[in-house]
Amino acid sequence: MPKRAAGVSLPFLQPDTGGDAPLHRQLYERLREAILSGALAPRSRLPSTRTLSRELGVSRGTVEGAFAQLDAEGFLERRVGSGSVVALPEHARLPRSVAATPGRRNGASIRPGLSRRGQRLSRDVLPPEPRDVQPFTPCLPALDLFPMRLWGRTVAKQARHSGPALMTAGEPAGFRPLREAIAAHLATARGVRCGWRQVLVLSSTQQALDLSARLLLDEGDAVWLEEPGYLGARAAFESAGARVQPVPVDTEGLRVEVGTRRAPGARLAYVTPSHQYPLGVTLSLPRRLALLEWARASSAWVLEDDYDSEFRYATRPLAAIQGLDVAGRVLYAGTFNKVMFPSLRLAFLVVPEVLVDAFTAARAATDGHAPLLSQAAMAHFMEAGHYAAHLRQMRLAYAERRDALLDALRREADGWLRPGAAEAGMHVTAFLTDGKRDEDVVRRADTRRLGARRLSPLYLGRDVAQGLVLGFSGASPAGLRSAVRTLTRLRDD
Repeated sequence: MPKRAAGVSLPFLQPDTGGDAPLHRQLYERLREAILSGALAPRSRLPSTRTLSRELGVSRGTVEGAFAQLDAEGFLERRVGSGSVVALPEHARLPRSVAATPGRRNGASIRPGLSRRGQRLSRDVLPPEPRDVQPFTPCLPALDLFPMRLWGRTVAKQARHSGPALMTAGEPAGFRPLREAIAAHLATARGVRCGWRQVLVLSSTQQALDLSARLLLDEGDAVWLEEPGYLGARAAFESAGARVQPVPVDTEGLRVEVGTRRAPGARLAYVTPSHQYPLGVTLSLPRRLALLEWARASSAWVLEDDYDSEFRYATRPLAAIQGLDVAGRVLYAGTFNKVMFPSLRLAFLVVPEVLVDAFTAARAATDGHAPLLSQAAMAHFMEAGHYAAHLRQMRLAYAERRDALLDALRREADGWLRPGAAEAGMHVTAFLTDGKRDEDVVRRADTRRLGARRLSPLYLGRDVAQGLVLGFSGASPAGLRSAVRTLTRLRDD
């Protein structure tokens, strides 16, 4: 009978032969965790690679690979004729309470180590974005109508002709041809007055909000936020330590006089004037002028989020507030992600000239720059007229989809859902009129992956409306009608 080699028993090492990770990697990770947690004490002798391979039913090379990696990292000490022993000393091991529960590294045991800003930033405020196409997802573009072949040829052309020029580090403020194309487009389509140097290319509107909060707000500064309003803006300002002051919205948009009364010394006002999120109303001209006068007199800033104003169905898109600003107090944020496709990750922020250097430096310090190939392709897409053509086609398609949703709501949901303003944008807010809570309705809708969002969490005050935020741009007319029927059946069950 062969002599059994000395060493500790290691039953927990049995590898998962059907797993995705290689067997030697599984052995390495399990041994490493056992050493760090103290399950294998310092100077414990391990079985030989031959013995362990026989006991586990794996090749000796598999065990040798795991041992060699542990030896290289200092967890094992291997000597010819003496075998392998645990080399990590007692004081270097992790506490058992931490090592045994690695999932807690993202939980409460680590929370006290966060800064106050980190604790605010880590709050679960924003709902997760769906990874698939759901009928009512707000602000989801019509991916089924996107000119993928044209975009693919555009990207390939830029890659072929630019070569290494697009493989180096880019300018923090963005690719100049794209900044020039954005400035030209905004001047004609949105009435924005700016030079290309005032345009910063970012990855998202959320990044524009975060940069603005970091650079313009100090701890405790008051910020006007539309009530109800965009959760992403609330998260950005609260994480910066600002004091968010909700300002009610009515049929003419933000009630500037209420904001002036409640927080006259606010440092910044965040608005979605062309298509208020989520109610869909438009900020009237008198209130736009009043907002600009307040900002000028108070040396405050206005952050204009123009997230989907390109899509207006009864009239031409309304001019931006930024074009009315003569005092240089407005920052203008826009995005390509809601016009093209979400994973493009290209947006922009137009800042007053006095802020250009500061925002460029902050962009360099926090994120460097946006991918150059995507920027070059987007610039060519705009210069060749493809972007304007795509916008025209989407306006027609979204108008048809909006009409289909409104018609279905009238036919199927009359008496319990009342649509709000729907002259523009990519969503409609429908108010619950039967006394039900939107939380209950959306919970049922989620079981069928409808993508509806709750209205009530978008309020900060006590006067909360119950309703659903229903996107219509990402689904076909037939799909929207079917989704409304499904939603109504769920409500009646």
